[in-house]
Amino acid sequence: MNRRHRQTLTRIYAEPVPADIRWSEIEALLHALGAEISEGAGSRIRVALKGVRAVFHRPHPDPSAKRGAVRSVRDFLEAAGVTNTQEHEDA
Repeated sequence: MNRRHRQTLTRIYAEPVPADIRWSEIEALLHALGAEISEGAGSRIRVALKGVRAVFHRPHPDPSAKRGAVRSVRDFLEAAGVTNTQEHEDA
């Protein structure tokens, strides 16, 4: 996981929840963490990480994720055991 991914992870766990994280940055973080991402219908994507699965919607037309989406990603990461202070050497 590079510096940019760690910054995105820190922002996802920030309080108050930011509303200006680009969805492409979140997807890049998920890839760096080793998540399997597959396309669903419409703007949906299916994500699997460490046995935890979730479905998210890519925001459109605005490229930034809304606060609710960021909270959902945070909940997903927590369920998968990913923390804000975790180092990922294998990514």
